[in-house]
Amino acid sequence: MTPAKNLWHCFGCQIGGGPIDWVMKWKGVSFRHAVELLKADPQLASNRLAAGVQDAPIKRATVRSLPAPVAFDADDQTLLNQAVGYYHETLMQSPEALAYLRARGLDHPELIARFKLGYANRTLGLRLPEKDRVAGAGIRTRLQKVGIYRESGHEHFNGSIVVPIMDEAGNVTEIYGRKIRDDLRKGTPAHLYLPGAHRGVWNAQALAEPKEIILCEALIDAMTFWCAGYTNVTAAYGVEGFTDDHLAALLRNGTERVLIAYDRDDAGERAAAKLAAQLMERGIECYRIVFARDMDANATALHGPQPAAVTLGAAIRKAQWLGKGEAPHGPLLTLAARVPDATPLAPSTPAVRPDAAAAVAEASASPLPPLLPLPPSPSLPPLPASPMPPAPAVEAPPEEVDNALRMVFGERHYRVRGLEKNTSSELLKVNLLAACGEHFHVDTFDLYAARARASFAAQAASELRIGEDVIRADLGRVMLKLEALQDERLRKALAPAAVEAVQIGEEDKRAALALLADPDLMGRIVADMDAAGITGEVTNKLVGYLAATSRKLANPLAIVIRSSSAAGKTSLMDAVLAMMPAEEKIKYSAMTGQSLFYMGQANLKHKILALAEEEGASRASYALKLLQSEGELTIASTGKDAATGNLITQEYRVEGPVMLFTTTTALDIDPELLNRCLVLSVDEGRQQTQAIHRLQRQRRTLQGLLARQEKEYIVALHQNAQRLLRPLAVMNPYAERLTFPDNATRTRRDHEKYLTLIDTIALLHQYQRPVKSTQHRERSIDYIEVTQADIECANALAHEVLGRSLDELPPQTRSLLRALCQMVDALAGEQAVARSDVRFTRRQAREALEIGDTQLRLHLERLVEFEYVIGRRNGPGGKLVYELAYDAGGEGGRPHLPGLIDVGQLAGKSVADGATTDNSRGQIDEVAGHLRADSGPVSGGSRGAESPVVPGVAGHTRRAATKTHVPAENGAVLSYPHPPLTALV
Repeated sequence: MTPAKNLWHCFGCQIGGGPIDWVMKWKGVSFRHAVELLKADPQLASNRLAAGVQDAPIKRATVRSLPAPVAFDADDQTLLNQAVGYYHETLMQSPEALAYLRARGLDHPELIARFKLGYANRTLGLRLPEKDRVAGAGIRTRLQKVGIYRESGHEHFNGSIVVPIMDEAGNVTEIYGRKIRDDLRKGTPAHLYLPGAHRGVWNAQALAEPKEIILCEALIDAMTFWCAGYTNVTAAYGVEGFTDDHLAALLRNGTERVLIAYDRDDAGERAAAKLAAQLMERGIECYRIVFARDMDANATALHGPQPAAVTLGAAIRKAQWLGKGEAPHGPLLTLAARVPDATPLAPSTPAVRPDAAAAVAEASASPLPPLLPLPPSPSLPPLPASPMPPAPAVEAPPEEVDNALRMVFGERHYRVRGLEKNTSSELLKVNLLAACGEHFHVDTFDLYAARARASFAAQAASELRIGEDVIRADLGRVMLKLEALQDERLRKALAPAAVEAVQIGEEDKRAALALLADPDLMGRIVADMDAAGITGEVTNKLVGYLAATSRKLANPLAIVIRSSSAAGKTSLMDAVLAMMPAEEKIKYSAMTGQSLFYMGQANLKHKILALAEEEGASRASYALKLLQSEGELTIASTGKDAATGNLITQEYRVEGPVMLFTTTTALDIDPELLNRCLVLSVDEGRQQTQAIHRLQRQRRTLQGLLARQEKEYIVALHQNAQRLLRPLAVMNPYAERLTFPDNATRTRRDHEKYLTLIDTIALLHQYQRPVKSTQHRERSIDYIEVTQADIECANALAHEVLGRSLDELPPQTRSLLRALCQMVDALAGEQAVARSDVRFTRRQAREALEIGDTQLRLHLERLVEFEYVIGRRNGPGGKLVYELAYDAGGEGGRPHLPGLIDVGQLAGKSVADGATTDNSRGQIDEVAGHLRADSGPVSGGSRGAESPVVPGVAGHTRRAATKTHVPAENGAVLSYPHPPLTALV
């Protein structure tokens, strides 16, 4: 024996060790059993040796030396109560379990004594008879029945802090177990309950007096509130653990308000909303105590910059109302009685609590401290509510300087960069610099990562020469402030963008109103666009301007400008768009097939959608057609549910109406898109080219420099005028007396374009018309009326724009045909032969008409295809020559839309049945009679009487329908303005 070293050694068997080894050899027990024997009687060996008793060593003990903590003949409830009592005694002698409670801020003696907290350390079995004995097998079976043991023979709550839930009589109804170590095998649950359904309510006696209860998600959080002084608290059994027992207890005690303190994660948010709906149906007011993201009550109390009572009190005061409407006024109780101060079970608690796992490991390695006597458990009579805790000191908000946020806490300065890069509430990765005086530390890390925070705090404390606990507290404050800023930014990013109305100055407003009140407004538009640098193209400029204005109507017009390359179609579109407000137009170079469906519900409503080239939006043509026809788009698409991660069907909706504006060089355009649009064509003649050259040269002069400055004023003037236009309703008193061609199906859409053109002209002149009002179903409707001048202007434009709607030839091909007619007439005069005997080659036509071979070949082939020109060989093997098989006759060369009523006839009170209009220009019926351009080699005759001007649907006729050459839908509409083309400024 070596008393100084507390060791022994046997020279006979060469075995030695300490007191525990001696008891293991002497009693024939395991290491843990030997430790328990020595804890029960530290003088176990010395007392017997001093008394002269020498027991022979036991090879393996089969009889327990320690008394059993449970009665073998007790009923199940008593057996469960006794097991919990044993666990409670074990906790008081377990430094590692007490260290865990200390690390979680739950080391208040009153909490441990009042709620009989315990610790299961696998020693219960050492006090029970062996399982191969009758008594041992019986008691283990009964303990398994009540949930203390498992079928495997192990204790159910091994290694766990035990929190019993007791009824009013003090009987255990449920047990919660929490593992105190984190180094568990994979798959080992950290949270345990008794098998079966949950029964009972923790801290049920607290529900009797206060009418306001704090309801936590877990018992650890509830005990955190209790230790901080808020004893009017209870807990559910997890996010889905609110039971009927909880609801019955709240209703039985007349609880009026519940503060839901569930974890701030996705599962906690969903469970809180669900629970609030359930409670408010029973008349219980519900508030949500909001912690930092992914934080719970315990973590908030431990890592807050101030004591737990202050931190949790601030969270209570900021609780959010979960009901509809405004929160009820006049709060009830806000706090229950404070817990009496008591000496903690372990040495004084440090300001910054250690990590739980580290605390357990440290306590396990340290020797057993002497047990401190537990103060008597005071009875807590119902006390009045304590006052609200003092509000935390108001801190200055973060200051934004040079794309960085700066925060100051005393002498410590923090700079934050990169917050805007975080696009999710689950990430808070920033570049953080901490400075104090001349010392600083900087690092980039995620503030939500505990390990990264701890590393930053340790290194910053070393660099700044400040206590690590101070840095940890500062990091908590920084994290909370950044989290609030990030939540606000994410809300703003997800919210629909609000378009701020452009403020117009008084002087600019007067100038814009003067423009809109100009009696010659249409002429003013043409003159202003000329002054802005757009030469010629009178009709195209007016139609484009009116179509862009129609965006304010329920069914806007759509424009397609078609011409060859470099003719000026894009310049014309840009010139019109420049006159429109920037906030009411959207322009793209190209669009994908699905892009329109995700534009946002109201991002296109009553706006202009401009596409640089129709070819760039060919994949989106289907969506464009639907948007024009139906005024909205809807699509069902699959996406992930943010809550469950499962694929679900999500609906996206884009509201119209929208005004479409695009250009193209293609002769063959999708007819479905074409008949929904007004098709314009720029002048490609020589005179227009000369005019453009003059304008381009003029731009290099002083006059051109001044013109560019004037353009800025003109553009701003028209944009302000457009902003002042109100989306008034338009009423056409002459609508039922108007006429329109009805020989082709596509005129159903052309007729709507014609009527919309009239409405747009009236809308543009709204400041020159009285605004009238009518009442319908207790609702006032403001409107303006169409005048005869509006119809006259629309008719003039319709002849130019819609006059070729039923023409089977594109405008450029029609122009070439007229030029060929003039050339053939000249050749017939020179050769003194009949017109039908003239033959010409492509070279002759190319030289005479001064046109490129590519364009000539393209249009000539189309004329041959439609039999306006006949191509034949001049003898066997001869060269290809052409014969003109078309006579322009009295066409006159100008586009014409027959069937429109003469405005002069609208002045009368009625129009005689069968009265028709010529061409609104005084042409005679014989010229205006045919409904479209001639389509054969020889001009056809008149169709006879036009459609009657009687309003309503055209009636049937007994006359057999005349077989006509049906015009091709494609390429049938390009309007051809007769003042010339556009020039870019």
